[in-house]
Amino acid sequence: MVELSASSRRGVVVAPHYLAVEAGRGVLAEGGNALEAAIAAAAAIIPAYPHMNHIGGDGFWIIREPSGRIRYVEACGFAGAKATRALYAEHGFKTIPARGPLAALTVPGAVGGWMLACEAAKTTGGKMPLSRLLEPALAIARQGSPVSRSMSWRLAYERATDIKAPGFAETFLIDGKPPREGAVLSTGRLVDTFERLIAAGLDDFYRGDVGREIAADLDRIGSPVTRADLERYRAVLREPLPIKLAKSTVYTSQPPTQGLATLLILGIFERLAQPAAESFAYVHGIIEATKRAFKIRDRVVTDFDRLKEDPAASLTPAVLEREAKAIDLQKAAPWPEPAKKGDTIWLGAVDASGLAVSYIQSLFWEFGSGCVLPSTGIVMQNRGSSFSLNPKALNALEPGRRPFHTLCPALAVLDDGRILSFGTMGGEGQPQTLATVYTRLVTYNVPIAEAIDRPRWLLGRTWGTEITNVRIESRFPENVIAALKKAAHDIEVLPDSYYEIMGHAGGVTIGPKGEIEGAHDRRSDGGAAGA
Repeated sequence: MVELSASSRRGVVVAPHYLAVEAGRGVLAEGGNALEAAIAAAAAIIPAYPHMNHIGGDGFWIIREPSGRIRYVEACGFAGAKATRALYAEHGFKTIPARGPLAALTVPGAVGGWMLACEAAKTTGGKMPLSRLLEPALAIARQGSPVSRSMSWRLAYERATDIKAPGFAETFLIDGKPPREGAVLSTGRLVDTFERLIAAGLDDFYRGDVGREIAADLDRIGSPVTRADLERYRAVLREPLPIKLAKSTVYTSQPPTQGLATLLILGIFERLAQPAAESFAYVHGIIEATKRAFKIRDRVVTDFDRLKEDPAASLTPAVLEREAKAIDLQKAAPWPEPAKKGDTIWLGAVDASGLAVSYIQSLFWEFGSGCVLPSTGIVMQNRGSSFSLNPKALNALEPGRRPFHTLCPALAVLDDGRILSFGTMGGEGQPQTLATVYTRLVTYNVPIAEAIDRPRWLLGRTWGTEITNVRIESRFPENVIAALKKAAHDIEVLPDSYYEIMGHAGGVTIGPKGEIEGAHDRRSDGGAAGA
């Protein structure tokens, strides 16, 4: 097992599963760069943590090159050609189902992102062959998926026996029952898929033999994604979305992700009177900034190519001042807004050259659509269930359209010379957790491991519920919890000191003298390791 924190002058990798950490650390130790380490970790975590992510999902990269250039890779699949509102009406659906073949309606984008990341790795001095980067993933797939504490809990919590999707029970249940922690699950034909990608290259996933098998299985189960959709897909490079704060510039992902919400929370909170760390005013301020940010997000964020408003227009000083002034510093605003759930992994890597990577990869819900494709062992995401069947909605379903994403990796360039790569899983909680980790680290100068470890809260829905209250870990002082309740926050104190629903946060920093530190969340099954 790896430790929760690590330091090194050569490089550090952090991830929510120890096997992914070790995959990335091994690449760094052999002279690979941070991008190559991140690719290896991203592939290894597929068979290691299959309930959280898979190559049937999407991914987003924020990359800081040694030159200082910031690059953003959007690896988000679009709705299939047959994914029309008429199709769902024919099946009697008023909303898109969360599970099953009609939930598997978008092209998997993650591997397309790996392709661009491999190209970027070479331009930054990387020389590792693809076979070496995928080697740990292949080894784990051959041995089988180890059932982690997180996976065991999710299988029980999600009432896995109720998930009716092709291939799900055969892949994730043992004798029809959720397996216990420590069991090993077969990865099926995922071994063959990794072997083929190593032999033929990642493009084969879309335009070769693997793509043909994916398309055939999707057609057999009734998914709206076609072979032509796979062949047409390409991940894209975009400019990241930035905000200048008092002590740094923070970069995150553009729409259709909710990266805008992260930057809004930070920008709004910075304009409030700076409260004492971990006080009522601190927690209240970020919660209220989150409410303001989510309202703007829900008005603005859609497919990047269909934006009606420039996201940057919501990040001007005038808008941030207006939103900050709208916050009552003593009382909670009403919060009836629907929240978005999600299940994801974030991992980060930094090396001695100053190359820093913030990467997030997801299926959306735990186990995604629940559909496991027999010919390839791929679990398909259900990201497209965030589309609306209302043609007038901001994110109305249309073939070729990208769905709303809760994913939002982040990277900050601090004025004091440090670089911070940070992120988390947790659906609606992602921007909130990013704001708490950033403010603790940058505003209050808390060490990175402590900034991640301190108690957290979540405004919005958790897995399997429609609750929109504030759930808070029990380690907060009683006077803070009492003050939040007095201010009319709907507070639920969770019984445990650490709760997985708060997300799996992680971060890596590199200082101006080359010192590298990384830490990951004890709420996950991962950690950090230096080369």
